[in-house]
Amino acid sequence: MSLPAVAQFPAKYKVVLLGESNVGKTSMILRIVKDTFNPEQRNTVGASFFRHAAQTSTSVVLNYDIWDTAGQERYRGLASLYYRGAAAAILVYDVTNAESLEKARYWVGELRRAADVGECEGIVIVLVGNKIDLEANRVVSTNAGRAMAEENGCFFVEASAKTGTGVPDVFKIIGDKVFEINAPAMKQNEEGLLTSRNQNSANKKSCRC
Repeated sequence: MSLPAVAQFPAKYKVVLLGESNVGKTSMILRIVKDTFNPEQRNTVGASFFRHAAQTSTSVVLNYDIWDTAGQERYRGLASLYYRGAAAAILVYDVTNAESLEKARYWVGELRRAADVGECEGIVIVLVGNKIDLEANRVVSTNAGRAMAEENGCFFVEASAKTGTGVPDVFKIIGDKVFEINAPAMKQNEEGLLTSRNQNSANKKSCRC
């Protein structure tokens, strides 16, 4: 499908990051958005907001509004404010912390319930096992992470926000799936734009003033 330049598609797709505190959600998004890593990154308070544009596998550029939510228990009740209406969710766990994977299972359940009532219909969920640079301290195997993702209908990636390994795959998956879901509307929009341009051109040609 041939699409116009991204500037002609002002729509932005909402993405939310969920997971326990200290699993590396903020480090993950900073690696994606700014290609940086801060070993002394502080915990997020409430939520942080980022904007990002990324290409799909077919070189279509999509724009994202990204909400990085706090993992502390006291902020859990606020998470629904951020995943409501989301096109995609990134669930991050720490491969050196088995409990963080079980907590990710909780968020899958929350997102599925939200999807059932239409709050985030058709949401794309990517389960990300972070900190694979700490292989010597790993307690969650790749197979365990992948099994949970398959069990819950999620995509699966292992990554390291520190080294950048696997991180680009996260938004490649999101972009490809979000584009697949929204391509019909994009095509319709494109045809509308072309019709509008043609009509304007015809009006100019017919004007004799």
